[in-house]
Amino acid sequence: MKISNNWLKDFIKTELKTERIGEFLTDIGLEVEGIEKFESVKGSLEGIVVGKVLTCEKHPNADKLKKTTVDVGNGKILNIVCGAPNVEAGQTVPVAVVGTKIYDKTGNFFEIKEAKIRSEVSQGMICAEDELGLSDDHGGIMVLDEIKYQVGKNFADYFELTNDEVIEIGLTPNRTDAMSHYGVARDLHAFLSTNQQKSIFTKVASVALNVEGSHSFTLEVENKELCPRYIGAVIEDVKVAESPAWLKDRLKAIGLSPINNIVDITNYILHGYGQPLHAFDADKITGNKVKVGTVKEGTKFTTLDGVERTLNGSEVMIKDGKDNPMCIAGVFGGASSGVSNETKTIFLESAYFNPVAVRKGAKFHGLNTDASFRFERGVDPNMTRTAITHAVKMIQELAGGKLAGDLLEEYPKKIEDNYVIIRFSRIEQILGTKIHREKVKEILKSLEIQVLNEIQNGLEISVPAYRADVTREIDVIEEILRIYGYNKIDAPQKISFTPVKLSANDQDELENNWARTLQGLGFNEVMNNSLTSVKDEKDAVKLLNPLSGDLAFMRKSLLEGLLQNAVYNINRKNQDIKFFEFGKIYHKRDKYEERKQLALLVSGRDVAENWLQPKSAVSFYHLKAYVKVLLERLGITYKEIPLTDERFSDALAYETGEKALVRIGKVSPILLKDFDIDQECFYAEIELELAQELRSKNVLKFNDIPKFNKIRRDLALLIDKNINYQDLYETARKNKSPYIRNINLFDVYEGKNLPEGKKSYAMSFELLNEEKTLEEKEIASVMDSLIKAFQKEYNAELRS
Repeated sequence: MKISNNWLKDFIKTELKTERIGEFLTDIGLEVEGIEKFESVKGSLEGIVVGKVLTCEKHPNADKLKKTTVDVGNGKILNIVCGAPNVEAGQTVPVAVVGTKIYDKTGNFFEIKEAKIRSEVSQGMICAEDELGLSDDHGGIMVLDEIKYQVGKNFADYFELTNDEVIEIGLTPNRTDAMSHYGVARDLHAFLSTNQQKSIFTKVASVALNVEGSHSFTLEVENKELCPRYIGAVIEDVKVAESPAWLKDRLKAIGLSPINNIVDITNYILHGYGQPLHAFDADKITGNKVKVGTVKEGTKFTTLDGVERTLNGSEVMIKDGKDNPMCIAGVFGGASSGVSNETKTIFLESAYFNPVAVRKGAKFHGLNTDASFRFERGVDPNMTRTAITHAVKMIQELAGGKLAGDLLEEYPKKIEDNYVIIRFSRIEQILGTKIHREKVKEILKSLEIQVLNEIQNGLEISVPAYRADVTREIDVIEEILRIYGYNKIDAPQKISFTPVKLSANDQDELENNWARTLQGLGFNEVMNNSLTSVKDEKDAVKLLNPLSGDLAFMRKSLLEGLLQNAVYNINRKNQDIKFFEFGKIYHKRDKYEERKQLALLVSGRDVAENWLQPKSAVSFYHLKAYVKVLLERLGITYKEIPLTDERFSDALAYETGEKALVRIGKVSPILLKDFDIDQECFYAEIELELAQELRSKNVLKFNDIPKFNKIRRDLALLIDKNINYQDLYETARKNKSPYIRNINLFDVYEGKNLPEGKKSYAMSFELLNEEKTLEEKEIASVMDSLIKAFQKEYNAELRS
């Protein structure tokens, strides 16, 4: 948001320089991002003097150039070569002397230097209007009135040029009260008045209006909740024309383009006082009646930009007597009722619309206007009348308008100020310092917050309605600190706290535990937006009022976000990916579903390339190992089953109690192609709520380290190719022996010297009896039972 310093001075008088004002605004939360100069005429005509052409003759070496001598005062005669067709001896003209900077429309300039043009010396330039930035006319040099303009005088002395400093504020969305020059001035005065800085603040109020005649217009607000307050004025004999220079300069300074006096006045009130206004051509309002309400869904409406829009029926609309829509209230006007150069009578609107309704309408139609930006955050309901009276006054002065009859107004129920109780003890607790109670009351008064009553250890206060963001005690404390000064609060040298023991029922503890584990394994945590776009809308949760088409759905999976993170890194030569994210996913099936997951994505190399291990591409099994590390900490038992999922080319799931706890897979090449990733990626997702549920039921017990050693035995099995290791593992786990502690696959072989359709698995088994050393016959019994089980279920053969 841009704030003109000249405009700000209309409301607050201070001797502070603009840079110092910028520092104070930043201190109170209106962060200044920059200060730039504004000139109504770029360069302010510096170096331009009034001259008189003494002689003018044809250039001896160029057909289209002329050689002149020009008197620029103080007896100084300049030789100037000029290409303008209308230059003649005896003319009074503006002259740019050597050293003058001439600016173009983009702000770039060139400097006038003494030079030779076709062998003739030229010591300046006789200027056209567009070269001086006074207009776009380039029909020839600017010829001046010799009576009005005196030779030798500075050309700028004949103009009221505007020089201004414009403050760029990075305004936070909650500060709707400061979305105007008046609001910024009010906030600045609150700070200055409580911090021993001199300032005079001019509080605005409604002005008396001269009413001439009457009108036949009526007003009807159909839904008081959608429009709590509405004021209209009928102004006749309006002359739509160009605005005066001072008004155009005010708007240009903050980046607005002047249009005509009526539109410029509404923009002036909007940015000056923070109240959006809208002007209708009154002669185009059927039945001389203005209605505020809604229209049928599907109604077509053409806005000022010429776009035909289909209304959804929930927008607040301004309608005429026959319910024809004229304006999307608080958002955008209609093409058929707007003010034009032929307009003679206007209906001027000032209102307070329901912020939620305005936001829904603006977002549905993808419109973001200065008016909607303010209305959807909540404007000051008490500024509505003040703003329209000032606007009418300006229209009377600048457009010759006459106010026909009294203002029309609908305000059935006053919007009350917010009632809040604040406690001094709470202020001290939050701020960490003690502020004198009288100082607190002084700050509240400067913020126009009224103290209703003093109670034990606190105050009952009334917060003005224009502070829509201040509704709680903590909000008021923030306001007190803002004006008191953040810089006055000393940071403590040490922080004391008591560690809280987290139980197995605390999911945060589980997440922190897993996060530390993954970080130790070389992973980096990422956080992605829950709002996204989807190709397949099946089961997707769609927002009613999305911020944009790219953020219209709640994410159905964490995978897409992690792939976006991956491609961002890969494109920047960081191909080795180890990411994890804690996040929620959303589905709409029989009912809305919301689940929290831990997602892992790996790609590239598992460890950095080095002389000892030059190649170490991450694989599906690396990811399985990482998941296993996490699950082992929970003591959860599960079974692996094949998984069919369109996101993966190969995948499996870990199930427990018929519920999928984990899904692991190699990301589908089709999906990788969509993200323009040309290296393999592996993804896993763990259901956090289910993991926490299983964890809380599992009571971990610690046992002594066994006194006896484990015994290892190996089996090399020849089996059919279609048999998975998981099948053999499950069979071994079903063995009745209490001695089997660990099962591992340490070699797989397929190739020569094996029968067709066969492969070899080499498995190791660790056996342990915690009471005594196992005897050979006990070991042989266990191994024999395993061999028989493998032979019976899988027709396995032992390889010698």
